[in-house]
Amino acid sequence: MTLRHLSLAQFRSWPRLELELDDRPLAIFGPNGAGKTNILEALSMLSPGRGLRGAAPGDQARQGPDAGWRIRAQIGDRAVETGALPGESRSVTLDDKAATQVALGSLVRMIWLTPAMDRLWTDAPEQRRRFLDRLTLSFQPGHAESALTFDKAMRGRNRLLRDEVRDDRWYRALETQMAEAGAAMTANRLAALTRIAAAQQGAATSFPAARLALLPGEGFADDADAASIADRLAATRPRDMAAGRTLTGPHRADLGAWWGPQDMPAALSSTGEQKALLLSLILANARALAAERPVLLLDEVAAHLDAARRAALYDEITALPAQSILTGTGRELFDAFGPRARYLSVHREAAVSHAEETS
Repeated sequence: MTLRHLSLAQFRSWPRLELELDDRPLAIFGPNGAGKTNILEALSMLSPGRGLRGAAPGDQARQGPDAGWRIRAQIGDRAVETGALPGESRSVTLDDKAATQVALGSLVRMIWLTPAMDRLWTDAPEQRRRFLDRLTLSFQPGHAESALTFDKAMRGRNRLLRDEVRDDRWYRALETQMAEAGAAMTANRLAALTRIAAAQQGAATSFPAARLALLPGEGFADDADAASIADRLAATRPRDMAAGRTLTGPHRADLGAWWGPQDMPAALSSTGEQKALLLSLILANARALAAERPVLLLDEVAAHLDAARRAALYDEITALPAQSILTGTGRELFDAFGPRARYLSVHREAAVSHAEETS
């Protein structure tokens, strides 16, 4: 479905914003702190989870945790609203009826890239897992439910381990839930990597294709068999009890990436090469979701890219069957788009953001 309208109320630096969207890429420019990323974050809240900043609802209200915020959008013929009242969790409605966040994942497929992700290949495994799960969620919205089920059961098991409970029945119930949800999580992740690999093969792109793999480490995180996961959890209880936490399972997964004829590990590549690899994966993700027409959010995307690479990126973005919203500090960063894009100038006065469409 196509995102046609965005309306913000009391979200971050925006007391109000009404933004019409169409099929053209939208380039948002302005100085640092003007409120550009806040627009992308608002758009990311039209998907399950905490958005591209991972923020709690109370931190997103313009007037602080004692105030609320609201986002409304028109996606195809569906009216979507999400927001949070003071002290409450985020709510979602579709066509004025209460809905779950998972329902958002089926309505619009959201892909994003932020400057913080530039450190992905050298950061802790947790960050790569988060990236992998966001990628997986774009293909399989139900992945969020599997991850929540696994996490809830694991937290229960960890409490038993810390309290040194030895009743086998308590463990079996939780470990069965973990095994079933964990097997689904791993199967979803592996399927997502397969789709990314297929989208990279033969693609007309100026960005290097990456070979991706789910790294199991010592946690057997590539195991998609529920029975073997349950057996392993039962067998490792003594070790886990000594550690006070669960040491095996999909929560220990890592994502590996290699590129080029030398099979260069992404972590050993230059800053520019790492950014190019990320862009390659984001573009492949969008190509693989062509039938769903994803929304692509690219924050400060021109960083570490020279003029030729920017032009190549904008050519590919324009050719994608996707809606693309980009941010940058200056209008000149988007000159290679020419008339193919729309341009929105953003500035901030007295802690309030303002926007004006320009040519």
